[in-house]
Amino acid sequence: MRRPELPAEGGCRCGALRVRMTEPPMITSACHCTGCQKMTGSAFSLTITLPASGLEVIRGESVQGGLKGDEVTHHHCPDCLSWVFTTAKGLEGFVNLRATMLDDPTWFEPFIELQTAERLPWVPPLAEHGFARFPDVTDYMALAADYAGHLDAKDRPPG
Repeated sequence: MRRPELPAEGGCRCGALRVRMTEPPMITSACHCTGCQKMTGSAFSLTITLPASGLEVIRGESVQGGLKGDEVTHHHCPDCLSWVFTTAKGLEGFVNLRATMLDDPTWFEPFIELQTAERLPWVPPLAEHGFARFPDVTDYMALAADYAGHLDAKDRPPG
């Protein structure tokens, strides 16, 4: 697993909404839930979970798309409607950035897979850790520490 070069910028399809990632990921994931499938038009979504302080909107303003509830806010570009990032009530310290919104997502690799119970049958396992549903919030902390250890191992010289 590679670390992204920071800061890293990205944005929606049309460029009206631009973001900057200024802190390293806490964890990376692929979500197979049917909601993500419908919102991406694909078999899964790719997510970078960051501290909320690590993502800045540098151009434009997002609008709420996807689910229109109080629990989760899916932030979209108001012009092209691309799904750029997500915030959740009760998890205000974190943000989930869609990995493919970055100008250079080539470093990205999912460390965990979520909602594998809804994975389409032709999609192979994509990550080291898989969960049939969402893991408990306390499990995320251990997974984030494991992810950080994998990144640190890549930074050490061989030997």
